[in-house]
This record gives sequence, C-alpha cells and structure tokens, in this order.
Amino acid sequence: MSSDSVTTGTAHPAPDHTVAGVDIGDAALASRLRDDLVDVEELLVGRLETGEEFLSEVALHLVTAGGKRFRPLVALLAGELGPEPDRDKLRKAAVVCEMIHLATLYHDDVMDEAEMRRGVESANSRWDNSVAILAGDFLFAHASMLLAELGPAAVQLIAQTFAELVTGQMRETVGPGRGGAAEPADEAEHYLRVIWEKTGSLIAAAVQFGGEYSGASAEQIRTLRELGDAVGVAFQIADDIIDIASPATDSGKTPGTDLREGVHTLPMIYALDAGSTDPGRLRDLLSRPLTDDAEVEEALELLRASDGMRRARATLEKYVDDAMAALDALPSGPANEALRRLVRFTVDRVR
Repeated sequence: MSSDSVTTGTAHPAPDHTVAGVDIGDAALASRLRDDLVDVEELLVGRLETGEEFLSEVALHLVTAGGKRFRPLVALLAGELGPEPDRDKLRKAAVVCEMIHLATLYHDDVMDEAEMRRGVESANSRWDNSVAILAGDFLFAHASMLLAELGPAAVQLIAQTFAELVTGQMRETVGPGRGGAAEPADEAEHYLRVIWEKTGSLIAAAVQFGGEYSGASAEQIRTLRELGDAVGVAFQIADDIIDIASPATDSGKTPGTDLREGVHTLPMIYALDAGSTDPGRLRDLLSRPLTDDAEVEEALELLRASDGMRRARATLEKYVDDAMAALDALPSGPANEALRRLVRFTVDRVR
C-alpha cells in the first residue's frame, strides 16, 4: 500500500469514560453507572410525583434544578467494590441519600434566609418558609418509605445519620466552646466537626450502603465508612475554597455570601487564627458582616492570597490523603480507581 493511501470504513466514537462530568477511567463501568443514575433519577422523580400536585411541585423544585448527584454516585461506586452488588437495593439506597440531602437543603435555606439555590430561586423565596419546610418534610417522608423497603438495618443507619445531621446543625448554631466538656473550643476543630456531621455523615452513610448491598466484609464496610468520612469533609472544604477562589461558581451561590452574613468558613477561620500572618485589614473585614460590595470584593481578593487559604488547601490535602489510605485497603480494580479519580476531582475543582 502506498504511503498516500487512506483507510476507509466507519469511524467508531471514542469510549466515554465520564459520569456526571468526572472521568472515572473505565468505559464499561462508566456506562453501567450512567444507566444506574438514570434509574436513580427516574425513581427519585417518580416517588416525588406521587401524592398531591401542590406538594410534588415544591418537592421537585430543587430536583429539576439539577445538582451533582454526588451521594448517589458514591453509593453506586462503593457498591462496585463488593463481590455481589444488589443493584435494586443500591439504587434505592442512592435515592434515599439524595432525598435526605435535598430535604436538608430546603431546611438550610429557610434557616439561612437564602434567595438562590442551584442557580434558581430558593423554595423559601419563591413560596415561603412554611412551604419550604413542609417540602423538606415531604422528602424525609418519602425517604422513610423507601428505607422501609430496605429493612431495619437501613432504617437504623439513616436514623443515626439524621441524628448526626441535626447535631451538626445545632453545634453550628450554638458555636464553639459552648456545648459542654466534649465540645472543642478551637474554632477550626469545631468547624471540622460541624462539617463532618452536616456533610460527611451522609456521604459516609451512602458509601456504607454501597458496602452493605454489595456483599463487602465487615472490615471493608468499616474502611468504607472511613473513606466516606474523609471524602465528605474534603468535599465541603473544597466548596468553601471555591466560594472564595472563584469569581463565579455553578453552585448558584453568590460569591461572598458568607462574608455578608458574617459566617466563617475554614479559610476565614485560619486567617483569623492568632498565629496567622495575614494582614490586619483582612482581620478587620472578617470581624464583621460586610454590607458594602466593595468591601466584600476586597475581602475576597485578600482571602485568595491569604495564609488562611493556604492552610485550608493543606487541610483539604490531608483529608484526601486519608481517603486514599482507605482506598489502599479496599479491593483494587476499576471501581477503586474511579473512586480515586473522584477524590482527586474534589481537589482539582479548587485549582
């Protein structure tokens, strides 16, 4: 064949390794996960469409606004690590975790008086606080009905997780050093405990479901819990950094919202620490809620270059290392590699 000959035939598209925007490395696993997530979405929407239309409309408000479906994804991925995945139970457990997550968003927006969520008007802003609270309760009710189909052990796991979610919200409301002898007085330690309770506990439950419904051993399930704990905290720290580092985000949250409300996230807590090398001007700005747009932007610029931000990134890497250590102790293969990529994706979002 001459050097200028061409090969004819039908071109085959490159295999798709992505799921929810994350390259997980294995095309067959990615295809299976995408199919499972379609089933999860259909089950999620189908359950919430049952009942009165006025309730379903509000309950589906945030579902149809999108979202990462991070908890269902990690539940399904963890379910790939065991020898005998029960796909029906895995999908139901994934939906339970997403329903509970969505319910907490409705309630959080009421407490925070938020106006936007996932790029759309929040339910409390579009309707009112009472409607938003009841929509969250409606989601909890449907999660409970699905849990009943999974059995008593699943009910117990989510009951404990719900207690942790509420404890985290109360701990955040009470503040550091005011919850008794067991309450950490250090603000950074307090904050890390809060975000584990409010974010990490549900992600850990999702990962545990993956182990429970795939035939993983008791030791592997304990390791999966450790993985979920680390990933959950890392995910929230990454969000804290993104809310400061990115001029605009796809989360629907306006950059600087925490500054306006006087809420301190981890980079801010580190910047205010007694040992911080950050300038006094930043400390002054962080000492009070900011109402002036120019001051908000000034604070964001100072935070982006701050020692507090550097320390927050270092703390994020520590939790990533913990997650990788847990994965080292779990079965190798495409699912393990996909979870590693998902963990790294959490960090890569802040670069």
